[in-house]
Amino acid sequence: MKILILGGTREAREIADIASGERGFEIVSSLAGRVREPVLPVGAVRVGGFGGADGLRTWIAENGIEGVVDATHPFAGGITANAAWAAAEAGLPVLHVRRPGWSEQAGDRWIRVPDLAGAAETVAGLGERVFLTIGRQGVAAFAGSPQWFLIRAIDPPEDAVPSRHELLLARGPFSVAEETALFTDQRIDVLVTKDSGGALTEAKLAAARALALPVVMIERPPLPAGAVRVETVAAAWDWLRQQV
Repeated sequence: MKILILGGTREAREIADIASGERGFEIVSSLAGRVREPVLPVGAVRVGGFGGADGLRTWIAENGIEGVVDATHPFAGGITANAAWAAAEAGLPVLHVRRPGWSEQAGDRWIRVPDLAGAAETVAGLGERVFLTIGRQGVAAFAGSPQWFLIRAIDPPEDAVPSRHELLLARGPFSVAEETALFTDQRIDVLVTKDSGGALTEAKLAAARALALPVVMIERPPLPAGAVRVETVAAAWDWLRQQV
C-alpha cells in the first residue's frame, strides 16, 4: 500500500521509520520546504508545495497513492484542509495525527487567543519586552507593535518584522535552565507562543511559570469537519495496519 505522509514533525518521521520497515507498505514523505535544513525522514522524500488542493489531488492520482497521513504541524491549517479534500475527492482514507496540546498548570498565567491578530492585540498591554516563539511565519502580524521583540526561529522571517527586535536563530530542544537564563538575560516581560504541544518545546512554558510571566497562547486551527484524528504514533500505526 502506497502511503503519502505529509510531514515536517517528529511524529511524521517516526511513522515513516516504522512503516518503511514493514512489508506491504511503500512510504513517500512530503515536506513543505519552508525550513532550509529540515530533519529528513527515512525513505522517499519530496520537498515543496503541491499547488493547492487541486494540485495535491492530481499528484495523488499520478503517483498511485492509496492512503494519506497528515502529520503536519498543528498550525499547518492550509495543507490539512487540502489533504482532507483531496483524499475525499480521490476516495482515499486519510488520517490526521495531532499531538495533544499543552495544559495549564498551577502558577501559569496563560491568556488564550484565537489567532495571530488576537495575539498582537493582546500583547500590547503586557510588557515592553516580548519573546516571540511562533517560528518565522506570522511574525508580520506584530510588525506594527511598538514593543521590543526577541524573535526565535530556525530560519529568518521573510516578511515584515517589528521595528525593534533581535533575531535569534536556533533549533530546539532547549532545557528549562537554558530558557530561564534566556528570559532573565533578555529581561523578557511576556512570552508569545502557539499551542503546538509536545515535550520538545515545552521548557519555555516552565521557565515562564517559574518567573511568573504571562504567556499569550495562540489556539490551534480546527481540523476539517469529520476528520479522523489520533494523538500518537502508535495509534497512527494501528490505523495504517487496518488499511492493508
